[in-house]
Amino acid sequence: MPWCQDPCVNDTPSSPPDGPPPVDPGLLDAAVDILREAGELTLRHFRSRDLVIDDKADGTPVTAADRGAERLIRERLAAAYPDDSILGEEEATHEGTSGRTWIIDPIDGTKAFTHGVPLYSNLLALDDEHGPAIGVVNIPALGETVWAGRGLGCFANGEPAHVSTHHEVRDSWLMTSGLTNWTTELLHAVQRAGVHVRTWGDGYGYAMVAMGRAEAMLDPGAAIWDVAPMPVIMSEAGGRFTSTDGRDGSANGSGLGTNGLVHAGLLDLIRGIGNPA
Repeated sequence: MPWCQDPCVNDTPSSPPDGPPPVDPGLLDAAVDILREAGELTLRHFRSRDLVIDDKADGTPVTAADRGAERLIRERLAAAYPDDSILGEEEATHEGTSGRTWIIDPIDGTKAFTHGVPLYSNLLALDDEHGPAIGVVNIPALGETVWAGRGLGCFANGEPAHVSTHHEVRDSWLMTSGLTNWTTELLHAVQRAGVHVRTWGDGYGYAMVAMGRAEAMLDPGAAIWDVAPMPVIMSEAGGRFTSTDGRDGSANGSGLGTNGLVHAGLLDLIRGIGNPA
Protein backbone atom coordinates (compact mmCIF):
# COMPACT_ATOMS: atom_id res chain seq x y z
CA MET A 1 0.00 0.00 0.00
CA PRO A 2 1.70 3.24 -1.09
CA TRP A 3 1.83 6.09 1.37
CA CYS A 4 0.94 8.51 -1.43
CA GLN A 5 -1.06 7.57 -4.49
CA ASP A 6 0.43 10.39 -6.54
CA PRO A 7 4.15 10.95 -5.96
CA CYS A 8 3.99 14.15 -8.00
CA VAL A 9 1.64 15.99 -5.64
CA ASN A 10 3.34 19.30 -4.85
CA ASP A 11 1.47 20.20 -1.67
CA THR A 12 2.82 17.31 0.39
CA PRO A 13 4.69 18.77 3.40
CA SER A 14 8.35 17.97 3.71
CA SER A 15 10.87 18.37 6.48
CA PRO A 16 12.91 21.59 6.33
CA PRO A 17 16.59 21.18 5.37
CA ASP A 18 17.71 21.84 8.95
CA GLY A 19 14.90 19.82 10.55
CA PRO A 20 14.57 16.11 11.35
CA PRO A 21 14.67 13.78 8.35
CA PRO A 22 11.54 12.26 6.81
CA VAL A 23 10.56 8.90 8.21
CA ASP A 24 11.02 5.75 6.12
CA PRO A 25 7.87 5.36 3.97
CA GLY A 26 8.10 1.60 4.47
CA LEU A 27 7.59 2.04 8.21
CA LEU A 28 4.49 4.11 7.55
CA ASP A 29 3.09 1.53 5.13
CA ALA A 30 3.64 -1.22 7.70
CA ALA A 31 1.99 0.78 10.48
CA VAL A 32 -1.12 1.39 8.41
CA ASP A 33 -1.37 -2.26 7.35
CA ILE A 34 -0.91 -3.58 10.90
CA LEU A 35 -3.46 -1.19 12.36
CA ARG A 36 -6.05 -1.98 9.72
CA GLU A 37 -5.61 -5.68 10.46
CA ALA A 38 -6.18 -4.95 14.15
CA GLY A 39 -9.26 -2.95 13.22
CA GLU A 40 -10.71 -5.94 11.39
CA LEU A 41 -10.23 -7.99 14.55
CA THR A 42 -12.21 -5.45 16.59
CA LEU A 43 -15.04 -5.50 14.07
CA ARG A 44 -15.55 -9.20 14.76
CA HIS A 45 -16.51 -8.21 18.33
CA PHE A 46 -18.35 -4.99 17.51
CA ARG A 47 -22.04 -5.07 18.51
CA SER A 48 -21.69 -8.68 19.58
CA ARG A 49 -24.32 -9.81 22.07
CA ASP A 50 -21.69 -12.00 23.71
CA LEU A 51 -19.21 -9.18 24.33
CA VAL A 52 -17.93 -9.26 27.92
CA ILE A 53 -17.01 -5.89 29.42
CA ASP A 54 -14.57 -5.86 32.33
CA ASP A 55 -13.54 -2.94 34.53
CA LYS A 56 -9.86 -2.13 34.90
CA ALA A 57 -8.35 -0.88 38.14
CA ASP A 58 -8.90 2.73 37.06
CA GLY A 59 -12.59 2.08 36.42
CA THR A 60 -12.38 2.23 32.62
CA PRO A 61 -13.81 -0.61 30.53
CA VAL A 62 -11.82 -3.20 28.62
CA THR A 63 -12.96 -6.03 26.34
CA ALA A 64 -11.55 -9.01 24.50
CA ALA A 65 -11.41 -6.77 21.43
CA ASP A 66 -9.03 -4.33 23.20
CA ARG A 67 -6.79 -7.13 24.42
CA GLY A 68 -6.85 -9.06 21.16
CA ALA A 69 -6.11 -6.03 19.00
CA GLU A 70 -3.14 -4.99 21.13
CA ARG A 71 -1.77 -8.53 21.16
CA LEU A 72 -2.00 -8.68 17.36
CA ILE A 73 -0.25 -5.32 16.93
CA ARG A 74 2.49 -6.28 19.37
CA GLU A 75 3.11 -9.58 17.63
CA ARG A 76 3.33 -7.95 14.19
CA LEU A 77 5.68 -5.22 15.45
CA ALA A 78 7.88 -7.66 17.37
CA ALA A 79 8.25 -9.85 14.29
CA ALA A 80 9.11 -6.96 11.97
CA TYR A 81 11.05 -4.68 14.34
CA PRO A 82 12.34 -6.82 17.24
CA ASP A 83 14.68 -4.12 18.57
CA ASP A 84 11.97 -1.47 18.96
CA SER A 85 10.27 -0.63 22.25
CA ILE A 86 6.49 -1.04 22.53
CA LEU A 87 4.24 0.92 24.88
CA GLY A 88 0.56 0.00 25.01
CA GLU A 89 -2.54 0.53 27.10
CA GLU A 90 -3.31 -3.09 27.91
CA GLU A 91 0.07 -4.81 28.36
CA ALA A 92 3.40 -4.12 30.01
CA THR A 93 6.01 -2.05 28.20
CA HIS A 94 8.53 -3.93 26.07
CA GLU A 95 11.95 -2.27 26.32
CA GLY A 96 13.91 -2.34 23.08
CA THR A 97 17.37 -1.14 22.09
CA SER A 98 16.78 0.72 18.81
CA GLY A 99 15.77 4.09 20.25
CA ARG A 100 12.35 3.83 18.58
CA THR A 101 9.09 3.35 20.47
CA TRP A 102 5.74 2.21 19.13
CA ILE A 103 2.73 3.44 21.10
CA ILE A 104 -0.57 1.52 20.92
CA ASP A 105 -4.14 2.25 21.85
CA PRO A 106 -5.97 -0.82 20.52
CA ILE A 107 -9.41 0.79 20.93
CA ASP A 108 -9.64 4.49 21.61
CA GLY A 109 -13.22 5.03 22.65
CA THR A 110 -13.94 1.70 24.31
CA LYS A 111 -17.10 3.16 25.84
CA ALA A 112 -18.35 4.06 22.36
CA PHE A 113 -17.35 0.59 21.15
CA THR A 114 -19.31 -1.16 23.91
CA HIS A 115 -22.39 0.97 23.14
CA GLY A 116 -22.31 0.09 19.45
CA VAL A 117 -21.22 3.57 18.34
CA PRO A 118 -19.14 3.26 15.13
CA LEU A 119 -16.79 6.16 15.97
CA TYR A 120 -14.21 4.23 18.00
CA SER A 121 -10.70 4.04 16.57
CA ASN A 122 -7.44 2.10 16.68
CA LEU A 123 -4.33 4.21 17.27
CA LEU A 124 -0.67 3.57 16.51
CA ALA A 125 2.29 5.92 16.71
CA LEU A 126 6.05 5.75 16.37
CA ASP A 127 8.51 8.05 18.11
CA ASP A 128 12.18 7.92 17.16
CA GLU A 129 15.31 9.81 18.15
CA HIS A 130 13.99 12.90 16.37
CA GLY A 131 10.55 12.87 18.00
CA PRO A 132 7.11 11.98 16.59
CA ALA A 133 7.60 10.06 13.35
CA ILE A 134 4.37 8.20 12.48
CA GLY A 135 0.74 8.54 13.47
CA VAL A 136 -2.21 6.41 12.35
CA VAL A 137 -5.88 6.67 13.28
CA ASN A 138 -8.02 3.81 11.96
CA ILE A 139 -11.82 3.98 12.24
CA PRO A 140 -12.78 0.46 11.16
CA ALA A 141 -16.55 0.70 11.46
CA LEU A 142 -16.53 3.70 9.09
CA GLY A 143 -13.87 2.32 6.76
CA GLU A 144 -11.67 5.40 7.21
CA THR A 145 -7.98 5.64 8.00
CA VAL A 146 -5.92 8.78 8.53
CA TRP A 147 -2.15 8.50 8.62
CA ALA A 148 0.91 10.71 8.53
CA GLY A 149 4.66 10.33 8.47
CA ARG A 150 7.15 13.02 9.35
CA GLY A 151 8.07 14.78 6.12
CA LEU A 152 5.69 12.62 4.05
CA GLY A 153 2.37 14.43 4.52
CA CYS A 154 -0.99 13.41 5.94
CA PHE A 155 -3.43 11.16 4.10
CA ALA A 156 -7.00 9.96 4.48
CA ASN A 157 -7.64 6.70 2.65
CA GLY A 158 -4.76 7.47 0.30
CA GLU A 159 -5.73 11.05 -0.55
CA PRO A 160 -3.86 14.09 0.84
CA ALA A 161 -5.56 15.40 3.97
CA HIS A 162 -5.54 19.02 5.07
CA VAL A 163 -6.99 20.96 7.96
CA SER A 164 -9.69 23.59 7.41
CA THR A 165 -9.01 27.23 6.64
CA HIS A 166 -11.49 28.64 9.17
CA HIS A 167 -9.49 31.24 11.12
CA GLU A 168 -11.77 32.51 13.88
CA VAL A 169 -12.58 30.84 17.18
CA ARG A 170 -16.19 31.95 16.81
CA ASP A 171 -18.18 29.49 14.71
CA SER A 172 -15.37 26.93 14.79
CA TRP A 173 -16.34 23.31 15.39
CA LEU A 174 -14.71 21.69 18.41
CA MET A 175 -14.82 17.97 19.06
CA THR A 176 -14.31 16.37 22.46
CA SER A 177 -14.66 12.87 23.91
CA GLY A 178 -17.39 13.90 26.34
CA LEU A 179 -18.16 16.56 28.91
CA THR A 180 -17.43 14.50 32.04
CA ASN A 181 -13.89 15.92 32.29
CA TRP A 182 -15.01 19.47 31.56
CA THR A 183 -15.44 21.98 34.34
CA THR A 184 -18.48 24.25 34.22
CA GLU A 185 -16.08 27.15 33.77
CA LEU A 186 -14.49 25.55 30.70
CA LEU A 187 -17.84 24.78 29.11
CA HIS A 188 -19.16 28.29 29.71
CA ALA A 189 -15.99 29.89 28.34
CA VAL A 190 -16.23 27.90 25.11
CA GLN A 191 -19.94 28.58 24.73
CA ARG A 192 -19.51 32.32 25.28
CA ALA A 193 -16.87 32.33 22.53
CA GLY A 194 -19.40 31.00 20.02
CA VAL A 195 -17.72 27.63 19.55
CA HIS A 196 -19.83 24.68 18.35
CA VAL A 197 -19.08 21.69 20.61
CA ARG A 198 -19.66 18.09 19.47
CA THR A 199 -18.86 14.90 21.40
CA TRP A 200 -18.01 11.22 20.65
CA GLY A 201 -14.55 12.55 19.80
CA ASP A 202 -11.61 10.37 20.89
CA GLY A 203 -9.28 9.57 17.97
CA TYR A 204 -12.17 10.19 15.60
CA GLY A 205 -12.19 13.85 16.64
CA TYR A 206 -8.55 14.34 15.68
CA ALA A 207 -9.18 12.60 12.36
CA MET A 208 -12.02 15.06 11.74
CA VAL A 209 -9.63 17.95 12.29
CA ALA A 210 -6.96 16.47 10.01
CA MET A 211 -9.54 16.01 7.24
CA GLY A 212 -10.84 19.57 7.57
CA ARG A 213 -14.26 18.55 8.90
CA ALA A 214 -13.78 20.29 12.25
CA GLU A 215 -11.42 22.97 13.52
CA ALA A 216 -10.38 21.51 16.87
CA MET A 217 -10.37 18.48 19.14
CA LEU A 218 -9.95 18.95 22.90
CA ASP A 219 -8.97 16.30 25.45
CA PRO A 220 -8.85 17.91 28.93
CA GLY A 221 -7.37 14.65 30.21
CA ALA A 222 -5.47 12.11 28.09
CA ALA A 223 -2.92 9.33 28.49
CA ILE A 224 0.01 9.21 26.09
CA TRP A 225 -1.53 6.40 24.01
CA ASP A 226 -4.71 8.45 23.56
CA VAL A 227 -2.88 11.17 21.66
CA ALA A 228 0.51 9.79 20.57
CA PRO A 229 -0.34 9.82 16.82
CA MET A 230 -1.63 13.39 16.91
CA PRO A 231 1.51 15.57 16.89
CA VAL A 232 2.69 14.25 13.53
CA ILE A 233 -0.84 13.95 12.07
CA MET A 234 -1.73 17.53 12.97
CA SER A 235 1.61 18.90 11.80
CA GLU A 236 1.61 17.09 8.47
CA ALA A 237 -2.03 18.07 7.82
CA GLY A 238 -1.10 21.72 8.34
CA GLY A 239 -2.39 22.07 11.90
CA ARG A 240 -0.98 22.03 15.41
CA PHE A 241 -1.07 19.81 18.48
CA THR A 242 -0.19 20.76 22.08
CA SER A 243 -1.38 20.07 25.59
CA THR A 244 -4.11 22.33 26.94
CA ASP A 245 -1.42 24.49 28.52
CA GLY A 246 0.46 24.87 25.26
CA ARG A 247 3.25 22.32 25.65
CA ASP A 248 4.36 20.27 22.66
CA GLY A 249 4.25 16.47 22.74
CA SER A 250 1.84 13.72 23.69
CA ALA A 251 2.97 12.97 27.25
CA ASN A 252 1.59 16.07 29.00
CA GLY A 253 -1.76 14.68 30.21
CA SER A 254 -4.07 16.49 27.80
CA GLY A 255 -4.47 17.33 24.14
CA LEU A 256 -5.55 20.12 21.82
CA GLY A 257 -5.39 19.49 18.10
CA THR A 258 -6.45 22.27 15.75
CA ASN A 259 -6.16 23.61 12.23
CA GLY A 260 -3.47 25.90 13.64
CA LEU A 261 -5.40 29.06 12.82
CA VAL A 262 -7.60 28.87 15.92
CA HIS A 263 -5.02 27.27 18.20
CA ALA A 264 -3.79 30.39 19.97
CA GLY A 265 -7.32 31.67 20.46
CA LEU A 266 -8.50 28.40 21.99
CA LEU A 267 -5.46 28.23 24.24
CA ASP A 268 -6.25 31.73 25.46
CA LEU A 269 -9.78 30.57 26.30
CA ILE A 270 -8.75 27.57 28.35
CA ARG A 271 -5.51 28.81 29.98
CA GLY A 272 -5.91 29.28 33.69
CA ILE A 273 -8.98 27.08 33.90
CA GLY A 274 -6.81 24.11 34.85
CA ASN A 275 -6.90 20.47 33.90
CA PRO A 276 -10.29 19.13 34.99
CA ALA A 277 -9.38 15.47 34.51
